[in-house]
Amino acid sequence: MRILLVEDETALAHWVARALGRQAGYVVAWADDGALAERRLQLEEFDAIVLDLGLPGLDGQSLLTRMRARGDTTPVLILTARDSLAARVDTLHQGADDFLAKPFRIEELEARLVALVRRSRGREHARFACGSLVLDTAAQRFTVGDAPLQLTPREHRVLRVFIQRSGEPLSKQQILERVSDDDTDTNLEAIEVLVHRLRKKLAGTDVQIVTLRGLGYCLEAVADTPGS
Repeated sequence: MRILLVEDETALAHWVARALGRQAGYVVAWADDGALAERRLQLEEFDAIVLDLGLPGLDGQSLLTRMRARGDTTPVLILTARDSLAARVDTLHQGADDFLAKPFRIEELEARLVALVRRSRGREHARFACGSLVLDTAAQRFTVGDAPLQLTPREHRVLRVFIQRSGEPLSKQQILERVSDDDTDTNLEAIEVLVHRLRKKLAGTDVQIVTLRGLGYCLEAVADTPGS
């Protein structure tokens, strides 16, 4: 998952980025003011945004208003010390998707981000699934049917990207941007190798990773064939 963290407290931003990367394998991009965040949002794609309200220059509420006005529907979790009912209601009316007051535990932030992305992709249950392949987001475990799928940490991160965007084409670059940036050995060639290994591990199941010419890869359930 690729997250844009918009937060002007440097120590807090570094802690969140490290913790989400270490605990959940997220790639966290950081912007310390609203204007920089707006420029990145116009050029880059993110799965969710963690947004502080009290930013220098362009504040968080103004950034959120501009996003929604131009049709940007990226899920936004507001992170702020303003823990009043009026602030929550006003921000939600402006287009925020969730609200988390400081101080907070990183486990709650990670769980809320997973829920936001699930809902944004039409999935209300506490897991992601494609055919019989299931990612239990609480246990951080893949299963096929009732059997656990044995994966290396790199394979797990790549398959997590696929199942969160199942049915959608993903280029190698999009996959690379969503796996942990702490792993400097992961590059476009490594993504090809990891996809090859995942295909072998999914062989014989009702799920496959297909190649879409000119677009990249797509995780999809195998359609039943007549007479099967």
